[in-house]
Amino acid sequence: MIYFYYVKDKYGCFSNFSPHPIDLDGKLWPTSEHYFQAQKFVTTMPEYSEKIRQASSPMVAARLGRSRKVPLRPDWEQIKDDVMRKAVRSKVLQHDDVREALLSTGNKMIIEKTTKDYYWGCGEKGTGKNMLGKILQEIREEIKPKFS
Repeated sequence: MIYFYYVKDKYGCFSNFSPHPIDLDGKLWPTSEHYFQAQKFVTTMPEYSEKIRQASSPMVAARLGRSRKVPLRPDWEQIKDDVMRKAVRSKVLQHDDVREALLSTGNKMIIEKTTKDYYWGCGEKGTGKNMLGKILQEIREEIKPKFS
């Protein structure tokens, strides 16, 4: 199994906080976290979405994106996995080091080792959905034929 969380760790490039800008939807996003968080508001509050894109760090982008003082797009729960998939796929395809790290994991399970997030990560008890890890594994399978 491959665990990741902190950007400075061996597989830290899998973190949405890693400093890998992505060119997506006609804009440059400092990190995949900036992109993901901004998409929550792109249809309801485009100016707030842009504020997130320009946030000084992924932590600030995350904080802004988690605010519930601004209305989320109504379809967010239905599309959030696809938004994450699009951001992660872009990062993997646009950065050789991330792609090589992902392919180096072979067929191992990839787990975001978080304590609080039971949706994107494994959570403190390891019983979370680990959706970010699953998306990384999906993308690994997609790109293997082209890059192996």
